[in-house]
Amino acid sequence: MEAAETNLTAKRARGLDRAFEILEFLRNQKNPMRPNEIASQIGAPRSSVYELVNLLLRNQILEFADGDGRVYLGRKLYFLGAAYEKQFDFTRECENALETIARETRETAQFCMLDGNKYTVVRMKEGARPFRISSDVGQSVPIPWTASGRLLVGHMSDQEILDFIPSQDFQLPNGEWLDPKEFLREVRDATQQGEFTFDSIVDSFTHCFAVPVVNAEHRCVATLCLVSPREDGLANREKYLQCLKKAASALGFPAPP
Repeated sequence: MEAAETNLTAKRARGLDRAFEILEFLRNQKNPMRPNEIASQIGAPRSSVYELVNLLLRNQILEFADGDGRVYLGRKLYFLGAAYEKQFDFTRECENALETIARETRETAQFCMLDGNKYTVVRMKEGARPFRISSDVGQSVPIPWTASGRLLVGHMSDQEILDFIPSQDFQLPNGEWLDPKEFLREVRDATQQGEFTFDSIVDSFTHCFAVPVVNAEHRCVATLCLVSPREDGLANREKYLQCLKKAASALGFPAPP
């Protein structure tokens, strides 16, 4: 009897993991897809995916996007997110910080975090200058491609970092490979200095700034960032870093429960 209950619990846990995998896959795809296409892409049995998709449809976590059977993220997720924001008012403090940074620097300000073993922009405020630079909020990006990545993994040991970041993520957008040893050195320097800046790996015309936002345990759990035209970023480096650090210090990320 106990063994049967254990097996049932394990089966439900696997089903829940698969359901989250489906949701995450659709979020990254940013397009509706048929259940059989989802199953093929994530390497899951079609029967299991169809069963879970139907369950998610019944609960409005997924919705039909057209008459051809394609499904996408449902409105229930929006309401859940709205409830989260209402309870977790730190997001409003974050908006105020980004507003201040963008106003004082006229550059694009971002609040960034880890999403699994990837980097993502959680919030963004575009600058006031005519030449605007923006990123897709919520898009997953390899950690080594980003200035923030050097800070967000700073609490890990070298081996933990290498185990955490997929090896293929050290291949840069131009096809070159970043030496993991060089990345680790940059992580340690950035963590010690409390900042990291570099010419963007993704966009050759921009310069990126990142400073840590720490919790009560002094662990970097998020970053405040600026993305500016390269020449302006280099000319205003100290001013921009001072603005970011002041905002990060005032933000005060809540301690974990």
